[in-house]
Amino acid sequence: MYKILISAGEASGDLNGASLAAALRDKMPDVAIAGMGGEMMRAAGVNIIYDIADLGVMGIVEIVKSLPKLFRLRDFLAGWMARERPDVLVVIDYPGFNTRLAKVAKGLGIPVVSYISPSAWAWGRGRAKEVAETVTKVAAIFPFEADVYSQAGADVAFVGHPLLDIVRPSLPRDEARRLFGVREDGPVVLLMPGSRRQEIDRLLPVMLAAMEKVAENAPDCQFFLPVASTISQEILQNILKGYKIEVRLTAGNTYDLMNLGTVAVAASGTATLEATILGLPTVIVYKMAPLTYLLGKILVKIPDIGLPNIVAGRRIVPELVQDDASAANIARETLAILTDSAVRARMAADLAAVKARLGESGAVSRAAEVILEVAAHGHGGEA
Repeated sequence: MYKILISAGEASGDLNGASLAAALRDKMPDVAIAGMGGEMMRAAGVNIIYDIADLGVMGIVEIVKSLPKLFRLRDFLAGWMARERPDVLVVIDYPGFNTRLAKVAKGLGIPVVSYISPSAWAWGRGRAKEVAETVTKVAAIFPFEADVYSQAGADVAFVGHPLLDIVRPSLPRDEARRLFGVREDGPVVLLMPGSRRQEIDRLLPVMLAAMEKVAENAPDCQFFLPVASTISQEILQNILKGYKIEVRLTAGNTYDLMNLGTVAVAASGTATLEATILGLPTVIVYKMAPLTYLLGKILVKIPDIGLPNIVAGRRIVPELVQDDASAANIARETLAILTDSAVRARMAADLAAVKARLGESGAVSRAAEVILEVAAHGHGGEA
């Protein structure tokens, strides 16, 4: 029996960790999986040794403030690995923390698989080289990512994007409409401000102010906000009280809701790629601490931050970042999609092309195979 440790630091990693755990159990029912994760990984049978509910921090300034907490967490997981000796550590996204944790594992002689790897194609080849020198295997989810890591000297397997397996509606549209109370006579606007408290605080107020303007021009709009597992509804309700539009909070069946959407206004991140796979036109918005933004402009090597645009190699959905992410601009871009069928049709075609570039389904199963192969070596080569 293999023992696997999964480290995921935010809601998207929790989602990918859960699907990966399920695939690992399909292939090896008696595998023991522990992890840093959340409710989705727990529901998938992972023994959660640290819950990430209050962990999500991002940006250089915010991470510096959280360093003592993150160092204590790293030391806790290092101690767990030293005692329990997992056959492999799987690090999912959350690059600053997970790269350091991978170095600890390497020092303990524990193999490491990087899944949803740091975005070396955005931050430069130095990050790819650091990962290549630390991990045993990179399970790459983008073709261009596989190339970058291979050139840096990593042992790479291109598995394809896991969201192609994960992102699919589970209900017929009529049943989903009844579940969410969606009328057929008005467009559906989804607000997706992110899974971290900092994102909620920065993005949700400006999104709501923008939607007040949208509602003035399109009064039949219906507004929904799928609640991330890492955010309490009370926090959201307290923000919603200050605005004059009705926004319904939802929990669960998010892909069924997205499948009913006319447009999403979403924080840059995994949600934008989920929307791409479902063919949902999206306005990407993002705000960060000023110092983080200035350093990012210096360090990031690509013109766009949105995953659909990065995969497409050009701007196919609007991006509103920092000062450009104003209520007026968000409302303008949202209304353009709502009111212009040609804009929606062009965006739908571009999103379909991006989905085709993500590879074939079965990525999660292929990633599980890679992890079990590496675990076999960590287990002394035993089957």
